[in-house]
Amino acid sequence: MPKITGNKGEWSELYVLLELLADGKLYTADDKLKKLEDVYFPILKILRDEEESKKMEYVINDDRKVELHINGQKCKDISRADLRVFAETLYKRITETKSPAFEIDEADGIMSEIECSKIKAPSTDKTDIKMQLQDINTGYKTICGFSIKSELGSAPTLLNASGATNFQFEISGINDNDVNAINAITTKTKILDRVKYIDEHGKLKFVKAKSKGFSENLMFIDSYMDEIIAGSLLFSYRTGAATCKDVVDMLEETNPLGYPKKGLYEYKYKKFLCTIALGMTPSKEWDGKDEANGGYIVVTTSGDVLAYHIYNRDYFEEYLLNNTKFERGSTSKHGFATAYKENGKYYFDMNLQIRFIK
Repeated sequence: MPKITGNKGEWSELYVLLELLADGKLYTADDKLKKLEDVYFPILKILRDEEESKKMEYVINDDRKVELHINGQKCKDISRADLRVFAETLYKRITETKSPAFEIDEADGIMSEIECSKIKAPSTDKTDIKMQLQDINTGYKTICGFSIKSELGSAPTLLNASGATNFQFEISGINDNDVNAINAITTKTKILDRVKYIDEHGKLKFVKAKSKGFSENLMFIDSYMDEIIAGSLLFSYRTGAATCKDVVDMLEETNPLGYPKKGLYEYKYKKFLCTIALGMTPSKEWDGKDEANGGYIVVTTSGDVLAYHIYNRDYFEEYLLNNTKFERGSTSKHGFATAYKENGKYYFDMNLQIRFIK
């Protein structure tokens, strides 16, 4: 059987499973990703589908062991002390490895003990781990899905670039010669330099999100959300500003949509970031519901596994705003930052990609 290879983010998903089973509690975080020692959810069970025909339940009944059930039948008991050792070993191997993709020698034994064949559970949405939690205040039990992000590797993306994340702007006041001049700019900062040329010779005006589906998804947040993002992109492409917080501060200051009071851009932008984190994607029709209906789990650099549950959504939204940035992907791959002519008018597309700040 070939050795299993994964990157730090993928190995982190297995680490989360081991850490939560060993701990038996899902701790939450504040808006600065600091552990809230007195705010946690007891974990009753973790559910994992290895494949369609193998449904697994790790049931936490006491402090000493976890019961493993496969397809409704008890398979074995697993020592929680052993799970703690497994988690510590995995964390050490993940953090000490420099390669982008790597094997872990101890993984075969660990995975055999917990009956896993994959380091990452199959997922068709943003749910990476599913568990039954109990509210310590009300006793209410619920099954929740969480998305997992890890700080142990390179900074993960929140929103990946694609053709569906392009926003179209019309350029007025230029001609064909200007188009050629714009596209001839190939400096290291060519995107910013092309926008600078356009601003010096013409004028940019937002037209639409190129993806009708993405535009319709954004309407669930606000009917003007595409314009808010377009204004963000324009500011970032003009100034090189990267952090979402800086961009939102600019929107609040310039107020391009003429809102009657401050705070509305920040409020809507937080909802946008949270929506992306919990389920909405640009290329898939969205019904307004969170796919990761429990929230977000973050593996910190120190190895803590902390959650932003929907109950503390305000903390999560604040964390997202202060820890994400705009990033510009490949212009050729995603088809943007080139001036072009259609039906006698000139256009320029800008692309949206958002990544966590490392």
